[in-house]
Amino acid sequence: MKLIWKFNHLKLFAAISILLFQAMPAFSEEAKTPPPKAESAAKAKETANQDAAAKPKEVSKGSPTDPIVKVNGTVVTRGEVDRAMKVLTAQSQTGMNGGGAKPTEDMVIDQLVSTELLYQAGEKLAIPDLDKQVSAKVAEGKARFPNEKAYDNALKGADLTPKLLETEIRKGIIINNLVQKEIAPKATVSEEETKKFYDDNKETLFKRPEQVRASHILCGVDPKASKEEKEKAKEKADKLLKEIKGGKDFAELAKTNSTCPSKAQGGDLGFFGKGQMVPAFESAAFALKPGEVSNVVETQFGYHIIKVTEKKDAGSATFNEVKDKIQDYLKNMKIQKGVLAYLTQLKDKAKIEKSAK
Repeated sequence: MKLIWKFNHLKLFAAISILLFQAMPAFSEEAKTPPPKAESAAKAKETANQDAAAKPKEVSKGSPTDPIVKVNGTVVTRGEVDRAMKVLTAQSQTGMNGGGAKPTEDMVIDQLVSTELLYQAGEKLAIPDLDKQVSAKVAEGKARFPNEKAYDNALKGADLTPKLLETEIRKGIIINNLVQKEIAPKATVSEEETKKFYDDNKETLFKRPEQVRASHILCGVDPKASKEEKEKAKEKADKLLKEIKGGKDFAELAKTNSTCPSKAQGGDLGFFGKGQMVPAFESAAFALKPGEVSNVVETQFGYHIIKVTEKKDAGSATFNEVKDKIQDYLKNMKIQKGVLAYLTQLKDKAKIEKSAK
């Protein structure tokens, strides 16, 4: 069912820390890259020297403390721009930015200016438990790494210190608080707007393919298993099928015999459409009527017994099925417009001074 996830997610201007914990694993992996072997070091050095001689020297961008732009007197430095560029570039390379293009320096500077303006406005609103929220966010991000070393490597890869990270996280929380208090409450969505969006997009965004809901019992066997092992698994599946045909409860047999994690739900796999299961399993499932049980079906995972419990014909999702998702989407779009309008007002009153390049 193609619902709201077809739309672009809301992108608010926020501190670079909000992006950081998504991109940091990329830096962590980069830090694990082993150094060249000793026997090839001399050759690598020779090649580097040749490359250096053949290419003109790159012009240094300057010191990390160099001012790039002032926002109401607050300096955004070269280091901040480079750090933001590094994080956003890592996102673009790993596809975490929704497929967007590689950021340019001007784009990054503009985003940092917007971030600073929102942060300055947000500082005027009190957040009683701000320190607690910052600590929780740091801990949450840190928990994504397997150990302290990986976390430290990621920080280094992002040109951050723990103190800088806390500062950026604090900015992100303050900005989010501003948006939630000053902009989000004004972004209301009526029932009429929601229904109109559904009616206008019913045939394009809310199409639902044919789906079945099925349960299965899997007698799992490794594809590389011996002939005897495969025969043993097949015999077990045949025996279970005979018990089902004899009146035994399918769900109970799944709980006690299936090797699939779905056994905890009595083998229930929920609804799925075509293309979501391996071909042999899919063909058998879609050929069954609700209540029917298949013969033993062989796939690379082993031997399955499949029971279809429900079917949904192809069609459109009903309004009630997607109403909440549509309202969330429309509200987010209004918040996005509200942030942009708010930023326009802030920029009109702000003193923004860009340094000469």
